Amino acid sequence: MNILIEATGSLTSGYLIKAIQNAGHRAVGSDITDFNHGYLLCDDFIVMPKCDDNELWQKIENSLLEKKIDIVIPSFDETLEEWAKRKEYFAKLKINIIISELHTINKFQDKWETYKFFKDIGVNTPKTSLEAIFSIVKPRFGIGGKGIFENDFNKLINMTDMISQEKIDGEEYTVDCLFDLNGKPIYIVPRIRIDVRDGKSTKGQVVKDEKINELVTKISENIRFIGPINFQLFKTNNGELVMIEVNPRIAGGMALGIAATENWISLIINNIVLGKPVNYEKINPIKYGLKMVRYYEECFI
Repeated sequence: MNILIEATGSLTSGYLIKAIQNAGHRAVGSDITDFNHGYLLCDDFIVMPKCDDNELWQKIENSLLEKKIDIVIPSFDETLEEWAKRKEYFAKLKINIIISELHTINKFQDKWETYKFFKDIGVNTPKTSLEAIFSIVKPRFGIGGKGIFENDFNKLINMTDMISQEKIDGEEYTVDCLFDLNGKPIYIVPRIRIDVRDGKSTKGQVVKDEKINELVTKISENIRFIGPINFQLFKTNNGELVMIEVNPRIAGGMALGIAATENWISLIINNIVLGKPVNYEKINPIKYGLKMVRYYEECFI
């Protein structure tokens, strides 16, 4: 199958390209330029128009049909909502978009809606306001940790499309998850974010934590997830879990979650695309304690 992935110019895209190829499929990369490592690593490549292009989605559709794309695994926050809106349309063209339903995407791309959802279902989360009353200020529709700053309470802040949150101290965790077509978790893989650079995990370790598993399961019982999903939370010094956000997409650090389990591409195709039930008795045990470090590697063109 031809599987399209977005933003293959990202420094963390290599693992997903390899996972697709190791599963016996063709990785088709995409970015706004082919001057990146993704162009070299992928089996084929699409130069995408920029997000502000008036004909963006017609051009994307034309490219998908030209390259005979079977599956799209969205990873670019700016386009998640539009992929979700067009999921059924592309399905009629026999192109499978691996993404949750639109209301799920909207719920977690809006941090204010995320906060209200967590409060409604009884999940511990930082106190949040649309006013500048807490110490951390961040974009309401923020992406990748951009635009976050500490509130010094001495300056007037324009809070248009912003929120403020209480600061949480403790260990930062990410949870790599894969959900089946019915929203049941296939894998829940917690990992400690040991080192983070520019919002991307460069060092991490898989840990066993039943309370984290229970928390993720509780959230998934109240809203339907499909495919790879990424949770971010803190564990405070007294062991309290505080859920920060959910990224309803595949994430750059999921290389560790996949390495600790099995190649998720095959599971995605068999269950989400082909509709085959998951045999939960035969999924691989999680390799708790597994560590990951990342480094740069040069490509010469």
